[in-house]
Amino acid sequence: MERCDVVVVGGGIAGSSMALVLAAAGLDVMVLERAEEYRDRVRGEFMQPWGALEMVRLGLEPRLVAAGGGWCAQMINYGEDTDPAEAEAAAVPLDALVPGSAGGFCVGHPQASTALSGAAAERGARVLHGVGGVAVTTGRDPIVRYEHAGSAHELACTLVVGADGRRSVVRDSMGVELQTVERDVVLGGLLVHADGWHEDVAALGVEGECHYLAFPRPGGLVRLYLSRLPSEATSGPDRARLMLEGFRLDSLPRSELLATAEPVGPCAYARASDATVDTAAVEGVVLIGDAAGWSDPILGCGLSGAMCDTRSVADVVLGGDDWSPPAFEAYSAERAERMRRLRLSAELTTQLQCTFTPEGRQRRSAFGELMANDLAVQAMRIMPLFGPHNVPAEAFDEEVLARSLAFA
Repeated sequence: MERCDVVVVGGGIAGSSMALVLAAAGLDVMVLERAEEYRDRVRGEFMQPWGALEMVRLGLEPRLVAAGGGWCAQMINYGEDTDPAEAEAAAVPLDALVPGSAGGFCVGHPQASTALSGAAAERGARVLHGVGGVAVTTGRDPIVRYEHAGSAHELACTLVVGADGRRSVVRDSMGVELQTVERDVVLGGLLVHADGWHEDVAALGVEGECHYLAFPRPGGLVRLYLSRLPSEATSGPDRARLMLEGFRLDSLPRSELLATAEPVGPCAYARASDATVDTAAVEGVVLIGDAAGWSDPILGCGLSGAMCDTRSVADVVLGGDDWSPPAFEAYSAERAERMRRLRLSAELTTQLQCTFTPEGRQRRSAFGELMANDLAVQAMRIMPLFGPHNVPAEAFDEEVLARSLAFA
């Protein structure tokens, strides 16, 4: 039976980041990745300023810049009842929100995964692609069974890191319960090439029956997102064209550049949801990234959370020889509270931005007044930019959410 220090199941951004950090510190790491090559699966590709800071702390910035990533210095909130010039004058300075962070960071998911996986291999990690049939036996000496190149294998280790996404087999092996909250809207994404669009400005807003977002990347690429109610426009074969048509907007200057842009990737919609687990660690196993639960994509905090998970777990692993569940208790507790705060913020954001009724429009138009006079509501609303741990804890109360949603 083969043996190593750490087996990372899942070689996406979270798993490859973990493998790179641990291998660079001298640990014997094996990465088991299902995909032969990474594809655009319309996943989150934006790091909020707090998540970008975690990326920098992990030393990943040079690799991700080389993979086509770039910094986003501003975010502009447009809207049906806001003059575009006024919206631009009130642009959020992403590069000045979190000390040590140069702003938000945009990077392609498959490109980032490829770069980080390759970097982990360069630092000594053994990275296998095309792995199937993974099964994990938890315990003080965990065992990972898998199939690769037509053969069955067994791998003993000291720790298994589950980074295998929403349908995690590692999580299933732990027997922990996944608690999921689904919302009524669906969020779709499409990568386009749009010459002449902003190079370092994220744009978002609401118009008609769409909540829209546009995140630029170097080279003229823009990741477009639309939050809508489910319909034929979100599930039919013509959904890519209809998404582009959704960007013919009066509230967004030069939106015709996006509406006529060239698609360079698939278009897919998924129901908005978030999920968490009771604990992220059992004997011999710890979860990171979506395997441990995810935040609603409407907040754009998924990659930021993955960076935070990687840094927190790596600190424990590299901080000593104790890799038992008690050693990960602080991480598990912090993550649970982080996800609780993100859930409340996602509920507020969805209700505020995706209520496509006259009453919803009225609430959006007047919400700034409530934020100016209620600091707890303000903190819950802006939390995705600063990070769940960088805003007052008293903002994350069901009563604050109710107060926010009752306002009109």
